[in-house]
Amino acid sequence: MTKRIVITGGPGTGKTVLVRELERRGYSCFHEIIREMTWAAKKEEDPGTHLVNPLTFVRDPLAFNRRILRGRIDQFNDAWDLQDPLVFYDRGIPDVVAYMDYFNQEYNGEFSEPCQDFRYDHVFLLPPWREIYTRDDERLESFEQACEIHECLHKTYRSFAYEVHTLDFGPVEERLRQMLDRLNNGNE
Repeated sequence: MTKRIVITGGPGTGKTVLVRELERRGYSCFHEIIREMTWAAKKEEDPGTHLVNPLTFVRDPLAFNRRILRGRIDQFNDAWDLQDPLVFYDRGIPDVVAYMDYFNQEYNGEFSEPCQDFRYDHVFLLPPWREIYTRDDERLESFEQACEIHECLHKTYRSFAYEVHTLDFGPVEERLRQMLDRLNNGNE
């Protein structure tokens, strides 16, 4: 049976690097979908408003969140076709709710129900790491905002009854070893 593992955290915590290394080693991975969506949204909107997360500048944040949610549900369902023992996700379905909470956006069961219906086996939360944090054209938050988002992510996953594992700071190889040791040893 396939185990689904979410790697999450605020912006700039090393998630993507970790997922790319897992993929390089032959693991099945689903990549973050928001970067491409952010790039597309920035092309459609007033460039003067691109100060933080696209949820603050898209014309219809609810529709934008629906697209993110649909994309993550599609990723979840696409894993049914895989025969791999471990499948990794760069962010999970509850991340959508965490970001909506962070930006004080209202939502209903349309967003919270999938968090209960589509369950992951493990959640690894990468903490904010000032030494590696950088802003770029798709990562628009300040480090302080990244820390606040980290807290929202932790709170949200816990609210959906996940045990959240934190990975220590360190080189990607060490973080990978720490995560795989926990998965292989059955420490839940």
